[in-house]
Amino acid sequence: MILRLLLLMLLFFAAACDDVADSGGNGSQDGSVRGESGRVVQVIDGDTIDVMLDGEEVRVRYVGVNTPERDEPCYADAVAANRALVEGKTVTLVKDTSDTDRYDRLLRYIYVGDTFINRDLVIQGYAEAVLYQPDDQYFSEFSDLERQAARAGRGCHPSGIFDDGNDKR
Repeated sequence: MILRLLLLMLLFFAAACDDVADSGGNGSQDGSVRGESGRVVQVIDGDTIDVMLDGEEVRVRYVGVNTPERDEPCYADAVAANRALVEGKTVTLVKDTSDTDRYDRLLRYIYVGDTFINRDLVIQGYAEAVLYQPDDQYFSEFSDLERQAARAGRGCHPSGIFDDGNDKR
């Protein structure tokens, strides 16, 4: 009887710990991220993906970050980093202010579960923080994280690709 009670208490404690661990805040008080969900069908480059939303394939550009272009140093590394984070996965797309850019791509912050992909690419050094007004919700945070990644020599920073001194577009 005591053993059963101890086992029940242990199971209850373990379940409570899981609930606390899952409540990290990216969007709402209950820890869940709110936005449109879809499956990544193709990684285009380091900051652009195609996502299946409501039966339609839509191109999505990550807001607040920029990665090297096809003809620039570290392009393949940035694409590989993005691919490792999102390829084939279900993502949640969160809007800042703008809906689309001049190329009709959705502009969104991207999450896989509670992992904030835009932020992770900056932390890993494969993306730089860029201000695309009026979408500025995370610009300050991304800029701080980019400086840390540059000081640590992570990702693309050793190539100098992000050293143009321009963080606004």
